[in-house]
Amino acid sequence: MAFKAPVKDQLFCMKELAGIDQIAQIPGFEDAGYETAQAVLEEAAKFNEEVVAPLNWSGDQDHGSWDNGVVKASPGFKEAYKALTEGGWQGLQMPTEYGGQGLPKTIGAACIEMTMAANLSFSLCSILTTGATEALLTAASDELKQRYIPKMIEGSWTGTMNLTEPQAGSDLALVRSKAVKQADGTYRISGQKIFITYGEHDMSENIVHLVLARTPDAPEGVKGISLFVVPKFMVHEDGSLGKRNDVYCASIEEKLGIKASPTAVLVYGDDKGEVGPGAIGYLVGEENRGLEYMFIMMNAARYDVGLQGLAVSERAYQHAVAYARDRVQSRPVDGSAKESVAIIHHPDVKRMLMTMRALIEGERAMALVGAAAYDTAHHHPDADTAKQAQAFYEFLVPLIKGFSTENSVEVTSLGVQVHGGMGFIEETGAAQYYRDSRILPIYEGTTAIQANDLVGRKTARDGGAMARAIAAQIADVEGQLAGRASEAGKKYAAQLKTAREAFLQVVDFVLANVKANPNAVFAGSVPYLMLAGNLVSGWQMGRALIVAEDKLAAGEEAAFMAAKVATCRFYGDHILARVASLRDSILQGGESVTAMPVDAF
Repeated sequence: MAFKAPVKDQLFCMKELAGIDQIAQIPGFEDAGYETAQAVLEEAAKFNEEVVAPLNWSGDQDHGSWDNGVVKASPGFKEAYKALTEGGWQGLQMPTEYGGQGLPKTIGAACIEMTMAANLSFSLCSILTTGATEALLTAASDELKQRYIPKMIEGSWTGTMNLTEPQAGSDLALVRSKAVKQADGTYRISGQKIFITYGEHDMSENIVHLVLARTPDAPEGVKGISLFVVPKFMVHEDGSLGKRNDVYCASIEEKLGIKASPTAVLVYGDDKGEVGPGAIGYLVGEENRGLEYMFIMMNAARYDVGLQGLAVSERAYQHAVAYARDRVQSRPVDGSAKESVAIIHHPDVKRMLMTMRALIEGERAMALVGAAAYDTAHHHPDADTAKQAQAFYEFLVPLIKGFSTENSVEVTSLGVQVHGGMGFIEETGAAQYYRDSRILPIYEGTTAIQANDLVGRKTARDGGAMARAIAAQIADVEGQLAGRASEAGKKYAAQLKTAREAFLQVVDFVLANVKANPNAVFAGSVPYLMLAGNLVSGWQMGRALIVAEDKLAAGEEAAFMAAKVATCRFYGDHILARVASLRDSILQGGESVTAMPVDAF
């Protein structure tokens, strides 16, 4: 089935909710208003629909190969990646001083969503390179920046993040890779890293690994981790490539999904390169501050993984709608036709499709509002405005990541269900989205890790100040909705008010119990994340309802606006309604989570 980029909804969210024209008033973004966004998104849509999307199914079937440490990408990927870099897409939101285009994240996020929806496996190489570039921009020396960043922005070199080891998993305090300083100031790296996405491939000239390791005298725990740049090929002073470094791909994983994305086991220091034993690495920043620097990349990746959840959901939704229009089965229950009709006419199929659509549109709105907050935080000239935007963005990141990825499993599962028995058959393509989505709630910190961050750093640390500030903004939208003439507006106002009050009850519970009864709080941390994500998405859908009703009344883009109104109404009736049960499970269910003795399982 052909993929159609969701440009119209992205532009609606950008203009009416994220405020792209306000972003364009920030110095440096003057030429990045709505017209620019529209032009860029339309070109991105063309590229992804014509070049990237056709490789999605074939990549799942023939996902490349590993042979004695050499990894070849899925057929067509190398050529598509070359087209991506030649089109300048890798440097879209990167600084102009290093060869990027300097566009806001608000535009960049919409473009990368398209690439992810077109081909999730393919997109991972690009977003990891962006994350590695951002880490270097923040923490690396000028020498390292000049040596590596222009080529990464250009796309001729790609980037990775090397955190996890077999014994460590998500507990990076257990990282044991070693880094021994040499007389020339470089370090020799040894150890093994696992789950390294695009850790080895043939799509670029060089691969720039960002590697966590310990120096011999480093303190134990996360305070003793340093960050190093370890290139696949050494780089001469003139930028040309030299000897093969001592980093070797021992294998690539066989996975449930995203099969065309090579997930490598990398071995450092096995004397399989051309530089002697020990991979040559360069310290980023200061020793023992590596996790702090890597979190820059991880936060960028967490936002991007949230976009992946949104994107694969969009692809699954489009696939399900197309099938539901074509599949003829059963007469309608209301007797409106005597013969069998396309299943899209049946109420439960509509319910499933509307659930998919409402979750997608709410998540997209939240993600683009978050991107606008990021742009404001990093570029607004007023320090207080930037600080407030940064706090808001940081609160949203675990929601964008956790809510969107957990829902992607639900949405892609519904996509299979719409197909019925054919959804369980690989040739229809619906199962691929389901398989691909399952890694997303695990990637870059599981949902529980995101939820623990929401509880500890984003709620308890500031005494609930940001949570309550968001609730105050939601209450303002409630007032606008309640004052409207439409019954839909008034009803949504009441639904949003119920959800907001439930959220505040949970915030109070977290603050009252996080120290006194932490097990009770953290037993409900994931439900809290899902509640908060639902509310923030619902808040944006409430704002969208106001705009869509007004534009519909004015006769602007009637079909799109009518569909938006219908989707917002469904969100209030069916998605926001989930908040109350989540609240109850948090406030009342903690003890039953922990009551079972461990040895009784």
